[in-house]
Amino acid sequence: MQGFSSFLTVIATILFLLISGFILRKTNIIDDTASNRLSKLIINIAQPMLIIHSLTNQDFTYENLKSGGFILVAGLFVHFLLSVFAFLFCAKIQDLNERKITEFSMVLGNCGFIGFPIFESLFGANGLFLGAFFVISFHLTLWTWGLSILARNRNDIKLTWKKVILNLGTIPCTIGIVLYVAKGVLQQHFPAFDFPQFFYDCCNYLGSLCTPISVLITGALIATKPLKQLFTSAKLYYLSAVKLLIIPMLVCLAMTFVGFDYNTLLFCTVAASMPSAAVASMLAELHSISPSYASQAVGFTTLISVATMPCVLFIAPKLINLLG
Repeated sequence: MQGFSSFLTVIATILFLLISGFILRKTNIIDDTASNRLSKLIINIAQPMLIIHSLTNQDFTYENLKSGGFILVAGLFVHFLLSVFAFLFCAKIQDLNERKITEFSMVLGNCGFIGFPIFESLFGANGLFLGAFFVISFHLTLWTWGLSILARNRNDIKLTWKKVILNLGTIPCTIGIVLYVAKGVLQQHFPAFDFPQFFYDCCNYLGSLCTPISVLITGALIATKPLKQLFTSAKLYYLSAVKLLIIPMLVCLAMTFVGFDYNTLLFCTVAASMPSAAVASMLAELHSISPSYASQAVGFTTLISVATMPCVLFIAPKLINLLG
């Protein structure tokens, strides 16, 4: 793991971007139309390019490929734990729609837009590579268990194999893995082979849009609600405490007892401590499931995570060493 100072730099950057997004919304530079179009830019172009660049930019070794596969399995295990814990913590919420959004928001974290710069700051370029494999587990969970949460008592929300296999997360991951393996195979026969530099530059430039634009949009999202309403909502504090502090520590404990190695434990604990994924507000709006509460959940957990993620990263290594 790299220095804690680089991690804090990323956290400070995210906070500054949130504030900037808040100001841009208040001054009407980012309005609903701009926010919607920027979201589409991120989801359809920037995120796929970020994933492809994270995979193809890494030197090919079978050890790296094995590590990526292991993180994919670990990611599925993490999301299983998140699903179990979230279900238990949300069982007594009376309002069905709010229970759905709260549970969904606890299970699915922003391991892409915010996760990638965090992974890179802590684990270097290898963190981006492993993060791309973790994102596969995120999308598999999103389009299976995540969708089933939203579909409760609804006949119009359908879980299909097409959504599970073909989506804007799994497709670029598959393309990236295929290109990564193809580069390795070709380099075995032609040692000087590599993809042209403009390919890496293009993927990098487009992928680098993810974090600044997505966090700006989240800051703008916070500005759509009165701050008093956000900071006096007991349910948002409950969601944030469970999502950002309690569940990551429970994941760390569970994975320690299972016997995962130190680096995997730390990587997965950090991934579990991410704020709620922006897709929560998007799907809530699409299916009319408490969209206002969903946007508040995404915005508030992102804001509070600036303080909670350093706490998790400070406590997790001590907990791992104590139990290891």
